[in-house]
Amino acid sequence: MNLTLAIVLIIVALIAGAVIGFFAARQYMMKYLKENPPINEQMLRMMMAQMGRKPSEKQVKQMMNQMNKMQK
Repeated sequence: MNLTLAIVLIIVALIAGAVIGFFAARQYMMKYLKENPPINEQMLRMMMAQMGRKPSEKQVKQMMNQMNKMQK
């Protein structure tokens, strides 16, 4: 009987740990994305302008496509 109780407690603890871990990881990722948003086209234009370049729409699209390929 003690062995059965121990096995049940281990299984319950594993399930509880997985659930808590999932929600902790989810909260961490939401906070990270809020503090560090992914780069969009407007941010890319601003960065290029700060470097002294006037990007065309084609250049912006090409760079966005390259960044998307690198993330995959």
